[in-house]
Amino acid sequence: MTHTDAILNFASAPHVLLPEVRADALRLLSDTLAGGAAGAVSPEALALLPTVTSWGGNGSSRLLHTPYTVSAEPVEAREFANRPSISSGLTVRGNGMLLPAPSAAFFNGFAIHCLEWDAVHEPAVVHALSVVTAALLAASDRMDGCDPEAFLAALAVGVDIASGVGLSATGPMKFFRPATTGVIGAALAVARLDGMTRQQMADVFGLAYSFAGGTMQAHVEASITLPLQIGNAARSAISAVDLIRAGMNGPHDVLEGPFGYSALIEPLELSRYTGDLGKVWRISEVSIKPFPSGRASHGALGALQDLRNEGGVLLDSVASIELFAPPLIYRLVGRPHKPDAPMSYNRLCLAFLAALMLRDGHIDPRHSETIPSLADNVIVTLDGNPDGNALAPQRLVVKLNDGTTIERKIDANLGSPDGPMTPAQLASKYDLCRALAGDCDPRIFCDPLSYATDPK
Repeated sequence: MTHTDAILNFASAPHVLLPEVRADALRLLSDTLAGGAAGAVSPEALALLPTVTSWGGNGSSRLLHTPYTVSAEPVEAREFANRPSISSGLTVRGNGMLLPAPSAAFFNGFAIHCLEWDAVHEPAVVHALSVVTAALLAASDRMDGCDPEAFLAALAVGVDIASGVGLSATGPMKFFRPATTGVIGAALAVARLDGMTRQQMADVFGLAYSFAGGTMQAHVEASITLPLQIGNAARSAISAVDLIRAGMNGPHDVLEGPFGYSALIEPLELSRYTGDLGKVWRISEVSIKPFPSGRASHGALGALQDLRNEGGVLLDSVASIELFAPPLIYRLVGRPHKPDAPMSYNRLCLAFLAALMLRDGHIDPRHSETIPSLADNVIVTLDGNPDGNALAPQRLVVKLNDGTTIERKIDANLGSPDGPMTPAQLASKYDLCRALAGDCDPRIFCDPLSYATDPK
């Protein structure tokens, strides 16, 4: 049996989630919807809306959260909530617009990822919840709702596959892995929810791979293209299922074939994943992001938050910060501070984020102003770790103005299974998400499974 066969057997099997796996799926769905509701009314998302809605209305799938009608004019926004409505003739249902499922999946994927607040499987370096949830929300809506347990099982399966293919990678990313593996996991999750046969899933798998795309150049340049790549993967997942329903087919040897994923996108050792397939649920390994910033910043930010809140280390008392970290940390958030840079850059810049954390004690995505002095004295230094996918361990060195040096070893990033957030930290995240989201369907925060499976 090939590795592809093993994945297809897993995707099509009749799963009943173990209680602890179900709890993890529900917890991460809640986290994803909360961050997505906040992201859906960000300036970037509102600027995107006229384009997405121009792709066609009168569909059956909701945008995650858009309490405002939309014009064809670009949106100029400086605040997240309580801005005046913009007139439009588009239909609005409840708290969200109705669009064809591919368009809704695109916007939802963008909204979930655009604030960099979405959950991530750290060893895989894959934001699997983002693509899979966005696609499943659109699929559930156009079915006029679905069975909650079937939704959670499809979510767990899709996240497992997207994360598992990422876990199989043997080197650092060149393509944007959350999109290239995310589209595969999302397409098979939607196919499962849609009741497709294993044979049909094989074709869906092939089309999902054929549609895979996304480059790490967008990360190098800190471009808003990153969440667009997530949105495109979610849309492609829906499209792959629709095209197979329409009688199309896809290639089958898409992981190990001569022009498959392992040959063209990045080398894979699939036994790393398929050896434990179905025995270890990867959704239970996913980390929650406490702050709306690149995951690679969270180890340092968590340590700085502790130093500020418990040790009294404030912005004005710090002379410099140096983080000794693996190459992935350096690559993802080691970029230099740039005055007046856009938030797409600042979310991925530890120099900006560290200064903001010491000043405020948290990261608020509305705060884009330049932080003077300290931001120019924050650096990330390679620690010699040979693992191109590692996010830990790290070592933080903080030098104070009085000559004191404080060091902290970071063995796990805050929000990971090995570094869980406290109840207070979780509440703080959800409170900020809720405040940013404004007037939305309350089920997003109090009953996420109902929101996902019952369009009402």
